[in-house]
Formats: sequence, C-alpha cells, structure tokens
Amino acid sequence: MFARFTEDARRAVVRAGILALDAGRPALDADLMVLGLAEVRPFSLASFTASGRDVRERVDVGDARSLLATLGIDLDEVHRRTRAGADVPGAWSLRRSRVRPLRLTLYGPLGEIPLAMHARKVIEVARWRPGPVTGERLLWGLLADYSNGAARILIDAGVNVSELVREAGIPHRRTA
Repeated sequence: MFARFTEDARRAVVRAGILALDAGRPALDADLMVLGLAEVRPFSLASFTASGRDVRERVDVGDARSLLATLGIDLDEVHRRTRAGADVPGAWSLRRSRVRPLRLTLYGPLGEIPLAMHARKVIEVARWRPGPVTGERLLWGLLADYSNGAARILIDAGVNVSELVREAGIPHRRTA
C-alpha cells in the first residue's frame, strides 16, 4: 500500500508506528499519526505551527524515558545503538489483511502494529484520490473525521485549523 506514498509521507506513518510500538499500544491510532506528522513535517504548510514537542505534550506516548533516566539509562542512546536502520521507510510495509479487509497492519523491523479504526480512515481518505499520497493528504485524512481527536490536539497546540484547512486545500463543507 505504500507504493503511492511519497517518501516523507511514508516516513510520517512509519514514525507514528514506531511511537505506537514504543508506547506499548495495541494499535496505531490517529493521535500518534498527528505526532508523526508533527515530527516528520512531510509538507511546508506555514499554518501548521505545532512542533513535535507541542503535540507530544498532548499525546500519551508512555513514560519509559523518564523512568529509565532515574536508573541512569539514556533511552535515546539505547535506540541509537540497537535500532540502526529500523526507521528507514523502505524497511516497512503497510498491508491489508486478505481475511479481514478492513484491517491494515504496519510491518517493520521493530514489529507489527494494526491500525485502529481512525488511523485506517486516515490512510483510506489519503488514498481516495488518484495520485501520490503526500503529507497534505495524510493531514486531510486526519482532519476529515472530527471524532478522531486530531483537530482538538492541533487546536490545543495552537494551530489555527481553519487556516490550515484553507492553506492545505483540504475540501470541506460549510455548515449553515
């Protein structure tokens, strides 16, 4: 499924998957997709003002780093030594189950993680139109479903979502 993804869009999805695996989550959800986009920034949208740090403060990614730091272990150093090449997007694949067609799973050197409903919808919306799947399309997928919480995370991080939608060219309906 990654065949149509630009390298940066693929990198954002892989980053979200790695974050989900590191946090010990049972599935990759939309909140980590937002964090993956904020950290990788697969677009040049001036109105996407949230940094990875801003979003990380609003997303539960576990607390292993501070716990290990109390023991004198630098988790970043452990990752550098043990995960060489594990974050290379080409080493990861995104596949649909043949038995359960609504199930998408991200497979890579660090493990596999299924996409939760909202994250799957992000991918489906991003792939809906022909052409390459870009960071803007992933953002469109995140903002297409208000119930996934992505817009709330961005608003809380100081992003003007209306301006972001306008700048990204995301189609939207106006309410009366």
